[in-house]
Amino acid sequence: MEEDDVTIREQNFHSQVREYIICFLLFAVLYIVSYCIITRYKRKSDDHEDEDAIVNRISLYLCTFTLAVSGGAVFLLPFSIISNEILLSFPRNYYIQWLNGSLIHGLWNLVSLFSNLCLFVLMPFAYFFLESEGFAGSKKGIKARILETFVMLFLLALLILGIVWVASALIDNDAASMESLYDLWEFYLPYLYSCISLMGGLLLLMCTPVGMSRMFTVMGQLLVKPTILEDLDEQIYCIHLQEEALQRRLNGSSSHTYIRGSFTYQLTKELDNVRNQKNKLERRKKASGWEKNLLYPIVMLILLAGTIISVIMVALNILYLLVDETAMPKGSTDRGIGNTSLSTFGVVQAVLEIILMFYLMVSSVVGFYSLRVFEGLTPRKDDTTMTTVKMGRSACQGAEITPEIIGCCVSILVLSSALPVMSRTLGITRFDLLGDFGRFNWLGNFYIVLSYNLLFAVVTTLCLVRKFTSAVREELLKALGLDKLQLSNSPADPESGKLSANGHQKTL
Repeated sequence: MEEDDVTIREQNFHSQVREYIICFLLFAVLYIVSYCIITRYKRKSDDHEDEDAIVNRISLYLCTFTLAVSGGAVFLLPFSIISNEILLSFPRNYYIQWLNGSLIHGLWNLVSLFSNLCLFVLMPFAYFFLESEGFAGSKKGIKARILETFVMLFLLALLILGIVWVASALIDNDAASMESLYDLWEFYLPYLYSCISLMGGLLLLMCTPVGMSRMFTVMGQLLVKPTILEDLDEQIYCIHLQEEALQRRLNGSSSHTYIRGSFTYQLTKELDNVRNQKNKLERRKKASGWEKNLLYPIVMLILLAGTIISVIMVALNILYLLVDETAMPKGSTDRGIGNTSLSTFGVVQAVLEIILMFYLMVSSVVGFYSLRVFEGLTPRKDDTTMTTVKMGRSACQGAEITPEIIGCCVSILVLSSALPVMSRTLGITRFDLLGDFGRFNWLGNFYIVLSYNLLFAVVTTLCLVRKFTSAVREELLKALGLDKLQLSNSPADPESGKLSANGHQKTL
């Protein structure tokens, strides 16, 4: 009997060690990829080792950790779905015994824990640590900056605590609910994270439809469009003449010191735009036939099919919500996995669900940076600072606000943390939410879930119709002579305007 107990304890010990090793390896891969992404966009600094360089490096590591957690949240639901299908297909395979319910639940709990840690502790610490200089009268150094950072974090925690208390008193003025706020770990942090998740879900609801319509423009800029009734040689010749004209004007302005710097800056900016257009035209000319005539239509059809399938699945989920209570998103505490398939068509539907989840995430990020409110956060290669910096250009041009890495990491963390909840709420998958993701209070409200699905279906359909009817709408406005009134606010496609040799726009 004692030997059996020892054997069971040894098996549990080895299972836990194996789970820790797997989690560490997965997170290490995500951390390395996140570090490469951040260093690609971060502004290069000098190699001088001083106090600011140390603070900058520590904040960089914290941002990399946050971005890795965001990647873990994105891959959480797809990894769980594919693991469930693998265990169903190979239930007794010795080489996949490590893929079990305990590992999946552990990953969900770790992602939830690290998301709270990054959102409420690490990112505020990184921001205040970069902005701190030490209290007045104290000795300058790393210790003084750390002390100021912790004081600011304490004041921020008091502020958030007070806001949640007031919100709880206004929404649910109950003695039991007020007493539960004293339980910091079991109720307060999950309640606060539930509010953040609801905000992230609303942000996804706002960004994803916009991103789905914007994806067509983005892919059109990345791919080579088909050449139909266009003379690329003539366009390249016109662009080349304009480049030479701008270069002569720029050389002439640089020789006269009385010319304002704002005029030189404008000429330089126009020259860069002309050179970018020239490079795009040369790339289109050098592209192969299959890339111009086959790849572009296929990618556009894939994007269109993904958007339509998403809307159809959401519409079916609305019908399920109206007739079946089991369609409501809910959490699961069952430790078992691989018992039943949650997909009607098995592996094929599971793969389709995973592709749609990644498509929703990419669309939400594209839509987030396309909104006017957040377009200032768009990262630029080798020109993104850790925090917001205002860089003066000239008296006429004003100040330019550079994007910040901390703001980008926090935004992506909020979007990625809400992605599993959004996918389950919209009915993209039937996989139940695990860990703290299934404890959100608003998931049990039928009217919130139904309104969420209706808004997503309606807004996505309207954005898609507006995208594909924008060209017809522009032509109608021109035919009626209303184009000068600027009734259409659709963004201009950089490929649509072709400049002639004298700098004017060529029209068909």
